[in-house]
Amino acid sequence: MVDLKKHGPTIALIFTMLVMLSYSVPWIRVTVGSAMNVVLGPFIDTLGVPFFVMIMILSGMTGLYSSLVQKYTIDYEKMQETQAKMRVFQKEFREAQLSGDEKRVKKLQGKQDRMMQDQLDISRQQFTPMAIILLLSVPIFFWLLLRLPVVGAPTTFESGIVMPFLGAVTLSGFAFWIVPAWILWYMLCSLTISQVIRKALNIGGL
Repeated sequence: MVDLKKHGPTIALIFTMLVMLSYSVPWIRVTVGSAMNVVLGPFIDTLGVPFFVMIMILSGMTGLYSSLVQKYTIDYEKMQETQAKMRVFQKEFREAQLSGDEKRVKKLQGKQDRMMQDQLDISRQQFTPMAIILLLSVPIFFWLLLRLPVVGAPTTFESGIVMPFLGAVTLSGFAFWIVPAWILWYMLCSLTISQVIRKALNIGGL
């Protein structure tokens, strides 16, 4: 039997890579997006919710479940404690090096291995929530790609949005450089809503 405590982070990392690779497989995108459209499609087709509003709603949902998953899968208390210890260690190590105290430097170097192991454990701990969040988020992104307004279509209330410094843009077009407008809008909404949720849940940053 696989030891999930020991191999869980590795399994989560492999799963995360597979999920990310699924973006490059058209039939997976269309199949998953079409399945999601059964649930989400009526909001646009029947209720007439504008596409940019759907992005805002879904990004808010993403921010909510991402925060909840991180809250209950990551030991933030241990993370903050480890980070505080590392800052103190780095300060002591610099002082020992600057003072030329070789005995103290060697002593701290022995402690450094334990500190690095603690940091590695914290990093590994983040792979599992990342995999869970991706599993929940990928179907949403596939649906957004499926329902994205046609490239080149005239900008309308349903397919476009007015952004600061950019003016009216079509969500299927580019906001700037190679960044699609819908991705930028999704990120702005998600980051803003996530900050409010994380503050309410008293969750630290990753």
